[in-house]
Amino acid sequence: MRYVEEVLQPGEKILFVSTIHWLIYVPAILLLVAAIVAAFWAGSGSEVWRWISLLCFALALLSAARAWFKRWTTEIAVTDRRVIYKRGFIRRHTIEMHMDKVESVDVSQSVLGRILDYGDVLVRGTGVGFEPLQMIESPIALRNAVTAR
Repeated sequence: MRYVEEVLQPGEKILFVSTIHWLIYVPAILLLVAAIVAAFWAGSGSEVWRWISLLCFALALLSAARAWFKRWTTEIAVTDRRVIYKRGFIRRHTIEMHMDKVESVDVSQSVLGRILDYGDVLVRGTGVGFEPLQMIESPIALRNAVTAR
């Protein structure tokens, strides 16, 4: 069961759910490509390229596992009553803000972010706000879910 589903109040409905964008896997993909290129060069019999290939492959696996775990343990949800942000697994960090305390939602997207539908979101509340949520999937949909009350 997801954290957001665990903390729902009676009668509260989830309107929108998001997480970190899949682009978090790009370093792992680049390391995997480097491993494949090094393996191709290792085919000529060079022991150095074989070790470089194995190192890049191991780093790619480690990077992919880390990215998956970060993406899996991060939840962002908008309900009809509040905005919920959770990250972490054993050491959990959560922020919740009731809808009536939300002042504004700022979205920052690069050109690539607009093409691939990711960006940074900052939810500002009365007195305090969320930490900047970086590389979030569908940031405009998240903003619309928060502001369309």
